[in-house]
Amino acid sequence: MRRQIKMLVVSAAIACLPLMSVRAEDYPNRPVRVIVPFAAGGAVDVVARVMAQHLSDKLGQNFYVENRPGASGNVGANAVLQAGADGYSLLISASTFVVNPIVAMEKPNFDPMKDFTQIALIAKGPLLFIVHPDAATSVKDFVDRAKANPSKYNLSTGGYGSAGHMSAESFKIKAGLNIPVVLYRGTGPVLNDLVGGHVSGLLDPLVTSLPLAQSGKVKALAISGTARSPLAPDVPTFAEAGFGNFEFYTWYGLWAPAGLPANVLAKIEATVQDVRKAPDTLKWFGAQGLEFSGATGAAFQDFERDEQTKYEEIMKVGNIAKQ
Repeated sequence: MRRQIKMLVVSAAIACLPLMSVRAEDYPNRPVRVIVPFAAGGAVDVVARVMAQHLSDKLGQNFYVENRPGASGNVGANAVLQAGADGYSLLISASTFVVNPIVAMEKPNFDPMKDFTQIALIAKGPLLFIVHPDAATSVKDFVDRAKANPSKYNLSTGGYGSAGHMSAESFKIKAGLNIPVVLYRGTGPVLNDLVGGHVSGLLDPLVTSLPLAQSGKVKALAISGTARSPLAPDVPTFAEAGFGNFEFYTWYGLWAPAGLPANVLAKIEATVQDVRKAPDTLKWFGAQGLEFSGATGAAFQDFERDEQTKYEEIMKVGNIAKQ
């Protein structure tokens, strides 16, 4: 009797497999929620809305953004995780999603590498090192002045564990500086205080920092990529400024819960790649100081692991306390 029941269960499961496959092939047949784990209006939110529109246009179904801020992005990530791996709840977030376990005192209740499907690295962009105009005329000048008067100099960041924060800590280590990194809750207040001369400098994405530099309210000393940016051709790389092997990026990725059906994953990945065939979207990324990537699978996973390793080393060498 037990054997008969077991055979019936197995037969039923096998019978369901073609149905599951058809549903995956038909994806998407209803609206798809794209969760952004930060408030509306920020960089992650803007990138997510551009990608959601692209996915909607290409797949013929509505991909809509839902903002679920809180706990450094963990609230939104948990919402996606609890929704199930059917492809109808996706996550678009920034580097903090992957590095939170490295920098946070209270680790999230999930592993971003194991509990999520890495769909694609959407885009990445270098950071601009900007200072108050009276603070320095070059990176070397900043370092020399900060060493001579450490009590009068500092760096700042709009978010603990962000690319801007970790790059500032790394720069301190590389330059041998003994100055504080002032933590703010958001980039806006940092930029206001930088313009007002209350903080000395910070590393920040081009989309928010370059307009201030172009207006003369702050001075751009260097860029954290391997090459100069077309948006700021007169700003040298850190290597050109005498500080080689210094490379940092702000970046944005697309995830789903682990166990996403392979054919659904392949369909989303292919649609993300179609950005390369959309000149207006590529142009938009470039105007934000971002380079579209589209890296998927193992390439995206390797990139994430490299970022985790880099941040972990900074925390260790800099003896930086978790928060």
